[in-house]
Amino acid sequence: MKTTLLETAEKVPFDLDGKKMFSNEKVEIIHLNLSATEKLELHTNPFKVVFYILEGEGVLETEDEQITVEPDMAIEIEAGVKRGLKNIGASCFRLLVIKLL
Repeated sequence: MKTTLLETAEKVPFDLDGKKMFSNEKVEIIHLNLSATEKLELHTNPFKVVFYILEGEGVLETEDEQITVEPDMAIEIEAGVKRGLKNIGASCFRLLVIKLL
């Protein structure tokens, strides 16, 4: 059994509060914490992504739509689709980013 604690997990290589909780050749799980008004700009990835919302209020946007997301919601985004996230609440917006490589 292998465990990973959030406070000691490897930081992601971009300027957000993200930690790699798990990674292998098929999947990567990132814990992402966006502070009030912080956002992840529209971008694409060559793999499918599932966002699982843990806490807070946020908006997930693609080029075609924008939805408000809430805790205990999962959202699947296909590979190659531009997507972005933003915190619309006054407190933290925490989610898991599950990359299906």
